[in-house]
Amino acid sequence: MDLSIIIVNYETYELTKQTINSVIDKKHEFSFEIIVVDNCSKDNSYNQLKSSFKKEVEKEIIKFIANPRNDGFAVANNIGIKIAKGDFILLLNSDTIVGSQTIENTLNYIKKNVDVGAIGSKIVFPDGTLDKACKRSFPEPKNSFYRLFGLAKLFPNNKKFNEYNLSYLDENGIYEVDSLMGAFMLLRKVAINQIGLLDENFFMYGEDIDFCYRIKESGWKIIYYGKSETIHYKGASSKKKKSKLIYEFYRAMYLFYNKHYRSEYSIFTTIVTYIGIGFIFLLKILFNIVKIR
Repeated sequence: MDLSIIIVNYETYELTKQTINSVIDKKHEFSFEIIVVDNCSKDNSYNQLKSSFKKEVEKEIIKFIANPRNDGFAVANNIGIKIAKGDFILLLNSDTIVGSQTIENTLNYIKKNVDVGAIGSKIVFPDGTLDKACKRSFPEPKNSFYRLFGLAKLFPNNKKFNEYNLSYLDENGIYEVDSLMGAFMLLRKVAINQIGLLDENFFMYGEDIDFCYRIKESGWKIIYYGKSETIHYKGASSKKKKSKLIYEFYRAMYLFYNKHYRSEYSIFTTIVTYIGIGFIFLLKILFNIVKIR
C-alpha cells in the first residue's frame, strides 16, 4: 500500500467528516487507507463518523479505532502509525481540507526524492492567509527571542529576525526547512522506523517539531511544498479548556528545549529561557482569565 492517512478525532464530527470527504471525494492514482483514531470523545462523534462512513469501513478504506483515554495527540497518532500498512504516512489534522492535488503532489515528490524523510504542504487559514507555522526553523533561544519581542513582525523580510517562521522565503516555493506542521505532515515509513514514534511526553503541541528534529538529526531532508495547499481551521478541536491549552503550549516549549538544547547552552541561557517561558505562560493565563470574565 502506498499511503496510510491518520486522523485524530476529538469531538469534531462535522470537521472530521469534512476532512475525510476532502480525501475520498477525489480519484487517486495511489492506494491508500484512512485510520481514524478517536481520542475518547464524549459527544458521540465517534459513532456518528462510523455511521457516516459505513460503506468505506466495509470496503476497508477507513478503519476506526476508539482510544479509551485521551492521552494526547501524539499517543493517538502513534496508535495509528503502529497499524499503518502504507509505505508513507500522512498525519492529517481533523480540522483540515486538503487541496485537489495536494496529496498527489507531495507524495510524488517524496517518492522521487529518496533522501526526503518528511514533506509538508502550504497551509492556509480559511481566509487564505498563510499559517506561518507550516514552515519554520527549530525554536532556538535567539530566533525565539526575535519572534517573541516583535522584531520578526517589525522586519518581516529580514532574514536574521525572521529565521523562525522564514517569512522572507516565498510561501509558494519548494525548499528544505527544519520543521513542518503536524496538520499536514507526509512521512516516509522507513524514516519513522529509524527514529521511532512521536514523543508521547508532548500532549498536543511540540510533537511535530520534535519529530522533525529527530528526522533531520538522522540525516533525512524535510521539504516545504508550497505549490499545493491545505486549509486549516486551526484549533477547532481544542476551543474549550483554554487554560489547559495554554499550559500545554508552554509546557511543550520547556520539553523541547530541555530535550534538545539544554546541553548545548550555558546554565545562564537555560535559566533565562526557563524564566522567559514561565513568565509568558503566566501572562497568557492572566490575560485569558480577564478575557473570560
